[in-house]
Amino acid sequence: MKILISADMEGATGVTWPADVLPGTSQWERCRHLFTSDVNAAIAGFFDGGADEVLVNEAHWTMRNLLLEKLDERAQMLTGRHKSLSMVEGVQHGDVDGLAFVGYHTGAGTEGVLAHTYLANSITGVWVDGVPASEGYLNSLVVAEYGVPVVLVTGDDRTCADAQGYAPQARGIAVKDYVSRYAAVCRPPARTAADIRAGAREAAALARRHEPARRGPFTVEVEFDAEHLVGAATVVPGVERSGTRRVSYESPTMYEGIRCFKAVTTLVSSAVEEQYG
Repeated sequence: MKILISADMEGATGVTWPADVLPGTSQWERCRHLFTSDVNAAIAGFFDGGADEVLVNEAHWTMRNLLLEKLDERAQMLTGRHKSLSMVEGVQHGDVDGLAFVGYHTGAGTEGVLAHTYLANSITGVWVDGVPASEGYLNSLVVAEYGVPVVLVTGDDRTCADAQGYAPQARGIAVKDYVSRYAAVCRPPARTAADIRAGAREAAALARRHEPARRGPFTVEVEFDAEHLVGAATVVPGVERSGTRRVSYESPTMYEGIRCFKAVTTLVSSAVEEQYG
């Protein structure tokens, strides 16, 4: 049994504030230990449940946040940016039996601690075939095309509720309860580590590959907080204006859909000006 852990940081234990997740700040240095603790708890739980191999794919910001020297020595870590499938890189090789979203968060425009979709700001909403799409939902559509189930989701309570919509069978472990975008009632790391480990142990039983999903084509719509960002996004072939601050595009598969989304977000982020956005 091989498990792939997609590890994001906004949903980690104790994280509530932008400085907690922005590389280079003193708070980020502190929260890297909490983030690594959550990931280690998931690794331990999956091995408790019978996993033979665990690969951790670093999925936050620069994708260089987890402390390799503190990582459970039984696992391996894929770190660094510019990966073909970004947050779920590794699922495409046909040897992954189950996927865990550790440290995940809710999508742009919704309730949740540090809620966003790919870009910290600028994007105010994403929809796939009319359904609001968090990063978890987007990534679940990608991995379904490789026949890999999402078996564990950790983050705040709103993230676990969101996961019920795209992976109802997955074990959801809340490490904090939403109060506002920048505030939460947090459980101590000793408690969250125990909860995540227990959840991962149970989730291991759900790690069974299935027939790849064939659900396309998909219509993806993205809304921005400023009109000029539409101009940046529509540079990507196939992306068209669908409103004053919205674009849409159609993709035959979510593999292609997520790659187009990455291109859109890259161009949009380059068009954002300091202060004014």
